[in-house]
Amino acid sequence: MNPCLEISDPDVFALLHREAQRQQDSIELIASANFTSRAVLEATGSILTNKVVEGYPGRRYFSGCEYVDALENLAIERAKELFGATYANLEPYTGSQANHAVYLTVLKPGDRILGMDLGHGGHLSHGAKFTMTGKIYDCHFYKVDPETERLDYDQILAQAKDIRPKLIIAGASSYPRMIDFQRFREIADEVGAYLLADIAHICGLIAAGLHPSPVPYAHFVTTSTQKTLRGPRSGMILMGEHSAAEFARKIDSAVFPGVQGAVHVHAIAAKAVMLKEAMSESFAAYQRQNLENSQILAEDLIARGFRLVSGGTDNHLMLLDLSQQGITGKEAEDRLASVKITVNKNLLPYDSQKPTVCSGIRVGTSAITTRGFGSEEMHRIADLIDTMLSDEPTVNTIAKVQAEVSQLCRLHPHIDSIYEQNGDRFTLESQYQLQN
Repeated sequence: MNPCLEISDPDVFALLHREAQRQQDSIELIASANFTSRAVLEATGSILTNKVVEGYPGRRYFSGCEYVDALENLAIERAKELFGATYANLEPYTGSQANHAVYLTVLKPGDRILGMDLGHGGHLSHGAKFTMTGKIYDCHFYKVDPETERLDYDQILAQAKDIRPKLIIAGASSYPRMIDFQRFREIADEVGAYLLADIAHICGLIAAGLHPSPVPYAHFVTTSTQKTLRGPRSGMILMGEHSAAEFARKIDSAVFPGVQGAVHVHAIAAKAVMLKEAMSESFAAYQRQNLENSQILAEDLIARGFRLVSGGTDNHLMLLDLSQQGITGKEAEDRLASVKITVNKNLLPYDSQKPTVCSGIRVGTSAITTRGFGSEEMHRIADLIDTMLSDEPTVNTIAKVQAEVSQLCRLHPHIDSIYEQNGDRFTLESQYQLQN
């Protein structure tokens, strides 16, 4: 009989137990975080981990792929239906891998890329100088307007005309406003560039029809799947009809064998489950609540004296400038962590602090919305953040905030939908049981 994890490796089991308790007992405000469904977790940890697969459905390098072929084709069709795409590749291990596959398809070493500056909301994989992208390609960056802290499309066009990039990247990891993908395509066309839309953060909002989709405009659309889409930690590439006709085989080859090897079929199964969930009305309702929670939290924080970058938010995240509170992003992150509220320090546009310190924090509502937090809880969370960051918290203040965080988390449990707890015993459900 194969022993379960608790018996075979009690050290790892104990750490999983502690992490589960940390997730249960904390208010998760990291904007890239979320909680998957039980079904997604089951697929991720399924027996598909045992299957070795290379290539694409009908074009595999190993036999015994009839069922995984059907599974990958199912996931592809669901992705195309959900996003209105003609082409979908579900094999990228991550959103960054998806980006690298696009680069490999249309760029040569030394070609120019124009993407969003990391300190203004861009992502590492968009060309930061210390990354593989930044080392291989000639990467240039646009910034937000210093007054509005929003994208200035006329300025981006002027910059694109000046540097003549071969690829323009639209998308961000910490930009709280809506992105005009149609305008980005117009800019790309004017300078003869390809357009890549990286929707890793907002893909769930797009799936629910709450943010304009880039699929009709961008040559390539990439995303991770674990953020607002509530799937496994993985990636995906989408294309519309015109791009698919020209680049489908090239993108396939760029993913495999271009930037990665064997297929993670267990992750594709989890993405298939995720995509079905995202087609439901309950998912659309979740995203509507996510946006409402974000708006309420932003308004409440502004009312309590916090300055938000760009004055607010159009999506699931916001950036708090803590200069008026007289603390750094690192200090704010540590203070909130001490009471089990998790955020991340974040550079602000034109930040004078170094990246390890930062002047602000990034706050998101996706994970707490999944747990069932609503408008009333947003008011309470704004109060807790204000209490911890506006003045140096005392021992009594910290104790009171910790008690309220614990109460909110108890009112909105999520761990018991994934695990079973009986008294002091913690049992991870086995995917399957094998007996002699």
